[in-house]
Amino acid sequence: MPAPTLRRPARFTALLVIAALATVACGSDATTPSSTDGLGAIGAGLRGRAGLHASVYATGLRNVAAVALDPQGRVWVATAAFTDSGTDAVHLVPRAGAAPVRVLSGLHTPLGLLWTDGALVVSSKERVDAYRGLAGTRFAQRSTILTLPSGVGESNGITRSPGGRFVLGISAPCNACTPASKLSGAVVSFRADGSDLRVEASQIRAPIGLAYLPGTNDLYVSMNQRDDLGAQTPGDWLALVRPGQSWGFPACYGQGGTVCANAPRPVAVLDKHAAVSGVVITAGGAVTGSAPSALVAEWTLGKVQQVALRTSGSTPAGQVRPFIAGLQRPVAVTAGPARSLLVGDWQTGTLYLVSGL
Repeated sequence: MPAPTLRRPARFTALLVIAALATVACGSDATTPSSTDGLGAIGAGLRGRAGLHASVYATGLRNVAAVALDPQGRVWVATAAFTDSGTDAVHLVPRAGAAPVRVLSGLHTPLGLLWTDGALVVSSKERVDAYRGLAGTRFAQRSTILTLPSGVGESNGITRSPGGRFVLGISAPCNACTPASKLSGAVVSFRADGSDLRVEASQIRAPIGLAYLPGTNDLYVSMNQRDDLGAQTPGDWLALVRPGQSWGFPACYGQGGTVCANAPRPVAVLDKHAAVSGVVITAGGAVTGSAPSALVAEWTLGKVQQVALRTSGSTPAGQVRPFIAGLQRPVAVTAGPARSLLVGDWQTGTLYLVSGL
């Protein structure tokens, strides 16, 4: 593992040398993925659940890291390369099949993308910026909402809470250290103007994708686990994150025992060393089923997992099932129009539209 700075694509590449792919339940009641996926051809070279249909929405977007839709329904894509050289970008794809248009350039690892209140909000290395006044392919104004300390760790997905606060995942800048900043290895929130920065949940190895269950305050977060433990590393997690939680990193990594006695349990345990990435929540449908589900990208294994969300008493748990396979390195997932899913493949630069959810 590269250290102390952890860039997401670099970490993903390092994971390819790790052979252990079985999952463990880490002492929780979460469900691990099946060894057989039961998926069939759904188009565009992908396999998926019966009833899905896949097509290529756009190409030429190498290193797709985040996707968002603007108020007009157009697709915006952030790209983040293997090495941060200040050449990352944000592109506009005005319609299916259209050539991507570079709108923002010179960025540093933009991994979070969100359209809100007429602005494009981008989380990137140690900052969050808002771009306003789009005219053609240019923004008239850029304002910095938040500046983070140097070396704090990777800024990941960003979303907006039902109460209007921005919520951001920040990785720890290491595999097993105790970070110097309380903002490292945490889910943080702040007001729309960047004020009142607070830690919502702490001691998380790497909170990556964030999504609220519609109509609720339930925040689901994909979490990458430590990668220095070999076969002892548990599967990556999907977790329901509550304010005030401490997840015990680095001492607790789901192994149980007294060191994990006060740590929350994940909703679902996914594959080991999967480098889980983007998360989108569906309300249920013909393919996903009647209950809400989280769709989670697994970068290392080239697939999207479905986690059917359910509650047993007050304890949430999720049943994991394969949903889409045949991708190279998926990172970004977001809800598309008319019960569809947009999936960005970091490796091939392809953006897929999967309909029929």
